[in-house]
Amino acid sequence: MAKGVDFIIKVGDKVLGGQRGGTLNRTAEMIDTTTKSSAGWKENEASYKEWSIASDGLLVETDEAFTLLETAYMNGEKVMVELSTAAGNKYSGEALITDFPIEAPYDDSATYSVTLQGTGPLTKTVA
Repeated sequence: MAKGVDFIIKVGDKVLGGQRGGTLNRTAEMIDTTTKSSAGWKENEASYKEWSIASDGLLVETDEAFTLLETAYMNGEKVMVELSTAAGNKYSGEALITDFPIEAPYDDSATYSVTLQGTGPLTKTVA
């Protein structure tokens, strides 16, 4: 059984320091192909696919990957991201940062969260 602690996110070739959580979202749009001969059942075909990675963690401002994310966000640039699994499989692709808040509560650790929206294909490399 895979544990979340074993899933690592990289920006370029740098591990995202302070990372706690990570989510790989994959969706596909559907094309309605229902006809009168569908016998009352809706029929669909897969169309465009998209993906994103969401992550959160402790804010480590000196972390190289965090700095790469900040620079890319400020300049509206794409970043190469990779999520590796406990088994060593890797999901990678280019992404744009769509959400990048920093939280600094009075009585707790400063944290960040980031949403990386894929632009183009998501590639899976099997270990």
